[in-house]
Amino acid sequence: METGSNDRIDAHVRRLWRHRGTTLPVPRRGPRQQLSLDTLLDAAVTLADGEGLAAVSTRSLAAELGVSAMGLYPYVGSKEQLVALMADHAYAAPERRIVADEEPGPASDVAPGIDAGCRLRAALEEWVTDLFDLYVAHPWLTEISWATASGGPNEQDWLERLLSILDEGGTPVVARAAVVTTLYAVVRSTAQTAAAYGGLDADTASQWLNQTAATRRLIGDFDARYPRSVALEQPAAGQWRDLPRASLRQVVALICAGMQAESETTADNLTAEG
Repeated sequence: METGSNDRIDAHVRRLWRHRGTTLPVPRRGPRQQLSLDTLLDAAVTLADGEGLAAVSTRSLAAELGVSAMGLYPYVGSKEQLVALMADHAYAAPERRIVADEEPGPASDVAPGIDAGCRLRAALEEWVTDLFDLYVAHPWLTEISWATASGGPNEQDWLERLLSILDEGGTPVVARAAVVTTLYAVVRSTAQTAAAYGGLDADTASQWLNQTAATRRLIGDFDARYPRSVALEQPAAGQWRDLPRASLRQVVALICAGMQAESETTADNLTAEG
């Protein structure tokens, strides 16, 4: 039993890393595979983008491709492995697909003469907005639990790119795990909010605004009860859908400011001790 399980795991890893140093597993028996795994995953990602992750099954995907559900198993393994393959496929930018052993690019395009803190902020802003755009394009990615990351090279590239930015920006090693966790969580939840906003039609938005107005009218001391909430800057008409993306830059600014303050405090303490 353990040997069979290990064989299935090895086959899955081979599929994930098929363009980065491994070869696809070859079935021991049965007809020769006729489909390209990349073509299959393109179809699966398109199906999830249009109808949600719940719509993806071996049966629905087989119907899209004109094959039997059992005929897909040699290509993707289990349903869980299919989802992992889909996720890693989606994490690859189109121009980066089928590129082996590609070195990560520079963390930021900001000119070298710019302050290091500004370069770190610019590079982090670029990373979070790129990941945000990916999640908006493939909203089902945010439905996949962090506990079941794909383990594939394309998803790993995102983490490595972020860690490279933090490394080049001088972020203390002990702080990196917390920054990574925070940024992934913020981008994920912000993209979910953006997707929810995108799904609101004009009638739903109007009802929400009318209820807000009715609350303020019927609860006469609402402003006095919640002065800080009332004082929040409100977006201009028609711009509230842009808030999730814009908020990412504010989060990055706060994180960078916090790390800068911590760095300055540490430096002051060392100077005082010296």
